[in-house]
Amino acid sequence: GEAVLDENMCPKPVNHYGCSKLAMEHISANYFDVFDIIITRPFNYTGVGQEKHFLIPKIVSHFRERKKEIELGNLDVAREFNDIDYIVDINHKLLICEAKSIAVNLSSNHPVKLLDVIHMMNEIAGYTIEVKVNPLFVRENEIPSLSGSTDLLASLIDLKNNKTLRKTLQTMYHAP
Repeated sequence: GEAVLDENMCPKPVNHYGCSKLAMEHISANYFDVFDIIITRPFNYTGVGQEKHFLIPKIVSHFRERKKEIELGNLDVAREFNDIDYIVDINHKLLICEAKSIAVNLSSNHPVKLLDVIHMMNEIAGYTIEVKVNPLFVRENEIPSLSGSTDLLASLIDLKNNKTLRKTLQTMYHAP
């Protein structure tokens, strides 16, 4: 199914990273009445300069290096891949907005299938890469589509348009 997460949903982390983020939220909430705190919950974002061990830079680097094949996990999962400039703009606006003592998604509610990312890169690079699905990269019980609601975020700040993922991929592919 498709999951659009909003800030009112109770987080249920499934790994140590998620548990540490939730613990941080609980600790921070103890200081809501002392400090002006906005807890941000960023969804996936990417851009020029991100390390190659992250998914999108890995894909882009394979195309930049004209590799014939790439190993990935489940190609049918859809996730948000927001542009770093969009995330920076949101953070800046949240820093100067009136809202305090809340948690807010840094999201676009626009999931993209991994297979569609590959198709976009095939077009951008002008060749078709062979994709091999590595069973070690496929997660059990993975949610097919996962994105974040922007309802609260849009009520707090003026959301500028996020670059299309295609534009972000083009920028990353053609970066020096």
